Amino acid sequence: MPKMIFVNLPVADLKRSIGFYEAVGATKNPQFSDDTAACMVVSDAIYVMLLTHEKFRQFTPKTIADARSTSEVLLCLSADSRDGVDEIVGKAAAGGRLDPCPKQDYGFMYGRSFEDPDGHIWEVMWMDVEAAMKAGGETAAA
Repeated sequence: MPKMIFVNLPVADLKRSIGFYEAVGATKNPQFSDDTAACMVVSDAIYVMLLTHEKFRQFTPKTIADARSTSEVLLCLSADSRDGVDEIVGKAAAGGRLDPCPKQDYGFMYGRSFEDPDGHIWEVMWMDVEAAMKAGGETAAA
């Protein structure tokens, strides 16, 4: 069985966050969702657990960070192409903030970002691995 990742995020408004993540392409798994949490399926291996603050506090004794002013984690998803990066980030326009971090365009690698309604930043990256390897080899030889 492949390894899976469950990203647990505290959210202020569960319904709004569900709508936002559905808009960027995730689907809600009702089997693991209730009025305090929602399991959002990004892929067969990636799940985002949206947890109300009350529910999130059950899993940690630490203070919940305000993701609009404090950063604890950077999240990054891969895309199949440059257009795929723009498509995913574009879907976030309705409920989030686009490009809170500078765009990255190195020719062989392209990335943009979006911020969800609670301030969590997601990067979306595409990389041409073959071109990246060649660029790295040329840099090392110089």
